Formats: sequence, structure tokens, C-alpha cells
Amino acid sequence: MIGAFLAGLGIGALAAANVGPIWLLCVRTSARFGWASGAAIGLGAAIVDLSYAVLGALGATALLQFAPLRIGLGLLGAAVLIVIGARTLRDAFRVRQGAEDLSEVIEPRHALRTGLIATASNPLTILTWGAVFSGAAAADVAATAAGAVAFVLGIGLGSLAFHLVLAGVAGTLGGRMGPRALAWTDAVSGIGLIGFGTLLGIRTVREG
Repeated sequence: MIGAFLAGLGIGALAAANVGPIWLLCVRTSARFGWASGAAIGLGAAIVDLSYAVLGALGATALLQFAPLRIGLGLLGAAVLIVIGARTLRDAFRVRQGAEDLSEVIEPRHALRTGLIATASNPLTILTWGAVFSGAAAADVAATAAGAVAFVLGIGLGSLAFHLVLAGVAGTLGGRMGPRALAWTDAVSGIGLIGFGTLLGIRTVREG
């Protein structure tokens, strides 16, 4: 059971370490609004990672074999990422701080909501977690019920741990950056989010 938990912890951290839309969002939010908001993004990501890992373990991947559902969810997720990216890119041109409205990420509770939505926007990751769980079960890491529970809990905590560290580093660096550097952070993050959303949409259509 401990081995399953440690395996999940490592896999969750490694998955979170991959540069992607949530990685960019966590860095941008931490640099612009501080550690607490960035950590909230990470908490939202970890909650969804844990939920999707559970769904993958329960066999929800079978539902995503239904092409119309898979395509619909993929395109919806792509649209969400592009919208978040467009808003982030808009902030880069505004080049200001301290006057954000409630539609933008600034307070931890708003950041948590954004983290949940952004991570959940790619439900096709359930397929990935399903494959990971199947591999873990085949290797006797999560072959028992207790092992499976420990494995998915480890995934969630591993994801959270990485994002907390990432938020801490980005928040520290962000505190030393001026408005122009923060604007560039917004610009890079916004373009990256739009790019990831576009790639998700293209991949969804091609696989459909």
C-alpha cells in the first residue's frame, strides 16, 4: 500500500511537471498575484487530477470511446483554454495591477475556480489516467482495492505538491519583477494557453 502511494505520488508530480496550460497558468498567477493565488490554481488542478484518476480507475475511459461525446468534450475544453488564454493576453496589454475585477484571477477563491475549470477542460486526460492505472495494476502496484485507493491519493497529492513548489518559485520571482516583465509573463502565458487550446481542438477533430 505504501509502495502504491509513493508510486502515485511520483506519477502525479511528474504529470504536473509537464509544461502545459495549467503549468503556465500557475506560473502566471503566482508571479502576478502571489503564492496564495498560484497555490489555489494548483489545488484546483490537483482536485481534478485526483477526480480524473479515480474515473480512469473506475473504467470511465470506456465512455470516451463514444466518438460524439469524446469530440464534444474535447472541443469544449479547447474553447475554455482559448478563452482563458485570450483574457490573459488581454491583461498583458493593459499593463496594470491592483484594479482587476471579479472575472479575473486575483483572490485565491477565484484562482481555485479557474484552476478547476482549466484542468477539467481536458476530460480526455481520463484516458491517460486510465492507461496509467491499468499499467500500475498490471505491475501489481495497484492490484488491490487498498492499493488502488493509495495510488490515486498519491496522484492527487503529488500533483498538489509540485504545483505548490512551482507557485512558490514563481511567486518569489514575480515579487521582483516590474510591470513590464509581468506584462510579458501574461503575454507568454496567454499565447501558450491559446496554443494549447488550439492543439487540443485540432487533435480532437483529427482523432474524431
